[in-house]
Amino acid sequence: MITLSLFRHAKSAWDQPGLRDFDRALAPRGEDAAPRMGGFIAGNGLEPQIILCSTARRARQTLERALPEFAAQPELRFTDKLYHAGPGQMLGLIRNLPETCSHAMLVGHNPGMHALAMDLIADGDAASIAKLSKKYPTAGLAVIDFDGGWRDVADGSGTLRQFVTPKDLT
Repeated sequence: MITLSLFRHAKSAWDQPGLRDFDRALAPRGEDAAPRMGGFIAGNGLEPQIILCSTARRARQTLERALPEFAAQPELRFTDKLYHAGPGQMLGLIRNLPETCSHAMLVGHNPGMHALAMDLIADGDAASIAKLSKKYPTAGLAVIDFDGGWRDVADGSGTLRQFVTPKDLT
């Protein structure tokens, strides 16, 4: 069994109208949510071995604030391919993960993150699936289990273990 965690970047700021989308930083709410989600990840045994993170500023800052909560340092891979990636692009990255990795995390963006999660999930807790289907809020975390290896990950092949948002931790 392998596990994929999909961690959407935390809330970003919109207070600089001339700033490129790629360069937007975290808002204060995001700066607070990212380490809380990092603590949840660490406290629930959900620390990945490899993290693929978008190179967008808000995604990198989310990861930077979550990582100090982890007990171990995962392998970090930053990629432009996750910025505005669709489900197919993300699935391509997932299928190329090393088979020695049993738990990987993507730190990325909507709407692709939400679409990917919904495409991959075939089973799991009905209430969590219903919650996820409605909205994938900033700093949301979907944890999906799969049988087989990374090359076997396909639409409808995953089981949603849990879906957690910062509001769930308050």
